[in-house]
Amino acid sequence: MSKLGKLFRGTRSSRARAAPSPQEALARLRETEEMLAKKQEYLESRIQRELALAKKHGSQNKRAALQALKRKKRFEKQLSQVDGTLSTIEFQREALENSHTNTEVLRNMGFAAKAMKAVHENMDLNKIDDLMQDITEQQDIAQEISEAFSQRVQFADGFDEDELLAELEELEQEELNKKMTKMQLPNVPASSLPSQPSRKSSMPSSAHRSRAASSRRTEDDDDFQQLAAWAT
Repeated sequence: MSKLGKLFRGTRSSRARAAPSPQEALARLRETEEMLAKKQEYLESRIQRELALAKKHGSQNKRAALQALKRKKRFEKQLSQVDGTLSTIEFQREALENSHTNTEVLRNMGFAAKAMKAVHENMDLNKIDDLMQDITEQQDIAQEISEAFSQRVQFADGFDEDELLAELEELEQEELNKKMTKMQLPNVPASSLPSQPSRKSSMPSSAHRSRAASSRRTEDDDDFQQLAAWAT
């Protein structure tokens, strides 16, 4: 390899080793944008000034007016170039910012992956399965204990409930018999009951009823006559 090739190769290697950081490159691009923005303002002001001179010398000094228009055209061309350069720098800055963001995201994700790997290295799946099995068994035992406490306690006494009910019925029957023997019936009188009066003697005759009705009508007529006499 020639000395010139080695020189260029060494230059490229040194540049690669001395590559700026994304923050430095972004700072340089922002400075360049500010410089170009200031140049835009200067060119715009010069264009307006040359346009005013062309209008001023248009009718009196055509040569001066043409020179002003030529300068205006050059300034407009420079302004167009500055606009294109500024657009390129803005695009490069945005791309660099996105690349820097993606690099930071990737770096943080790798950092988190390493942390997760370190955590999982201390975990054994077999131990986790055994632990979950132990927890399930203890939960089943606790459930059985709770159910045992909630059930009603019944002590065995060795007596037949049917026999006890039969004995209770016998006792109740004895008490009922005693009460029946203590009860006394009333004495029945020895004399005979009076005979039932005949229907004829108990009921008034029809003649008697007619006489009573006639007597009541007579009394009512007398009362009516006395009331009429008093009214007249």
